[in-house]
Amino acid sequence: MESVSNQKTSLKAILNEKKDKRRVILLYGRDDAQHFLIDQQEALSEAKAGLDERDMDVVVLIASMVTEPDRQFLMHDFKLLPSEDFVGWLIGKDGGVKHTFKKLTTADELFKIVDGMPMRKQEAKH
Repeated sequence: MESVSNQKTSLKAILNEKKDKRRVILLYGRDDAQHFLIDQQEALSEAKAGLDERDMDVVVLIASMVTEPDRQFLMHDFKLLPSEDFVGWLIGKDGGVKHTFKKLTTADELFKIVDGMPMRKQEAKH
């Protein structure tokens, strides 16, 4: 699990670096809703083998640590509303948002979405 707050690189640059190589589960939570982030991270860390098999990385953002340019990027490109406590996005290898979730989601639910993607079906054949 990565925390963008520990990076000097912008969120956009991090996502661009992963494009065409990795899928990303991007998690965002406000400071007073960090329990959602913790619970979601725990659920995903228990499914590490499934994440690895599907080339998935988890990136975590805590609202107070998000830079203003990253916040604008989230609001513009990911339609983040400032009032949201917790949001997760499943981002495909093509860089597009494949699924948005605003409540805790199991790894199996995310895997079903990924496994239904054309690119993942191609990967599974090889």
